Formats: sequence, C-alpha cells, structure tokens
Amino acid sequence: MRKTDPSNARAIEQSLALAADADGDLTAPVYALLFRQHPEMEALFIRDTNGLIKGEMLMRAFEVIMDFVGERRYAHHFIASEVITHEGYEVPRTVFASFFTIVREVVKTACAEGWTEEMELAWQQMLAEFGILLQKNP
Repeated sequence: MRKTDPSNARAIEQSLALAADADGDLTAPVYALLFRQHPEMEALFIRDTNGLIKGEMLMRAFEVIMDFVGERRYAHHFIASEVITHEGYEVPRTVFASFFTIVREVVKTACAEGWTEEMELAWQQMLAEFGILLQKNP
C-alpha cells in the first residue's frame, strides 16, 4: 500500500491540531452532524448516556487517520474489519464511510479561517483512498 504524500500528511496533521486547539473535544459536533445526516443512527447510542462510547470511537477514527497518513501499519486493515463489525450493528457501509467525511467537515469548521486549500486537497485525497478501501472489502 502506498504512503500518503508527505505534504498531504502534514496538512491533515495540521488541520487536526488546529481543530483540537480551537474546539478541544470534537465528539459532540461530530455526532451532532452524524445524527442530523443519519438520524436513524442515534438509536444505536441509546446506552451511551455519558458520551464515552462516542468519544472512544472518535479517538479511534483519529488514530486511524494518523496511521493512514503516517506509517500505514494498520489503518487499512482496521477500516476493513470495522466496516464489517459495524454492519453487524446494522450500520450501512455508506453510513460508515460517511463518518470520515463528517469528521472532515467538523475539523474544517473548527479550523475556521485556518483551513487551507492544502488541507482541503489532502482530506479529499485521503477520503478518496478510504472509499477505495471500502469498495475492495465487500
């Protein structure tokens, strides 16, 4: 599996750092957007009364993103296995795939004026590669 272009990796890392500095914990806005776009998913989190499950899932998504733009030691395998796991929770593949786009939208919003064209292009490239991974793993 080919590695992410170093300039794209830097742009994604910078966007995540800027978003974290600006908004801190992005869990609430990520899941608010997920539930607006896919209201049927909210029922799956009925037991997550304190947000810990959502927070852990988002943390894992960030770890996957960082591995994918970095060493690529496990990200592609993690995505492939998690899409199957989530199908078992009745999460359609399309909704699973949209989660990373939702993360990008929330990161972009948090970055505000700090969001650059390089960040946009880097995220577009990474999301396209994620899409290819999801298509390869039926």
